[in-house]
Amino acid sequence: MTTQNRFALNGKVALVTGAAYGIGYAIAAAFARAGAKIAFNCRSKEHLQTALGTFRDDGIDALGYLCDVRDENSVAEMVQDIEKRCGVIDILVNNAGIIKRIPMCEMTAEEFREVVDIDLNAPFIVSKAVLPQMIEKGHGKIINICSMMSELGRETVSAYAAAKGGLKMLTRNIAAEYGRYNIQCNGLGPGYIATPQTAPLREHGHPFNDFILAKTPANRWGTPEDLAGPAIFLASDASNFVNGQILYADGGILAYIGKQP
Repeated sequence: MTTQNRFALNGKVALVTGAAYGIGYAIAAAFARAGAKIAFNCRSKEHLQTALGTFRDDGIDALGYLCDVRDENSVAEMVQDIEKRCGVIDILVNNAGIIKRIPMCEMTAEEFREVVDIDLNAPFIVSKAVLPQMIEKGHGKIINICSMMSELGRETVSAYAAAKGGLKMLTRNIAAEYGRYNIQCNGLGPGYIATPQTAPLREHGHPFNDFILAKTPANRWGTPEDLAGPAIFLASDASNFVNGQILYADGGILAYIGKQP
């Protein structure tokens, strides 16, 4: 097998959760261009229809599902339908997630639970749904979208950091438990990425924008496309001996202590 072929995803079936836009869409589109069949979900009917149109405009034939990944029954139905229409899911990307920027003492328990439900419990639910068929097939790739907050703390993101820290350890435990079945589970940790959610923070002159540029050696925000290459690596045969790792695509921010005053 040539090096180039090891990165190919020809004939693979990939499920990318929360792929209507942003990071999830960029990863799903990259997988499709590498040869994979794509399925995705979102919770909003409007976002689902818009995403299907965007995939079509990009020449990608994707299966879209209106599915709340916190709901085990809904997830099971989605996975069964994908398997019926496309075959066993070879690649799962647990991308769906939310963040609430609220000081911890001002955050309600309900708000905390909502973040943990989507950012940690949902990856457990979807992974549990796809693993049996991966085990039977003797091959599978699970990529959990982690975060720099899997490693660091910052004001106002206690729920998000707790969930993403938990997701890092869920990643490692899936690898430890199911690696014997030739299943690799790794995490992809984005830095600060230019998405619709971060648009208000990226406005010129915004203090947070200036802070991020100063803390990132690359001196820019990342783009969703910056995550496509690492995701293809983790989804392909090129990473068959990589398991339980978190790959950070963060422009160097975790390696940088900051500029000396």
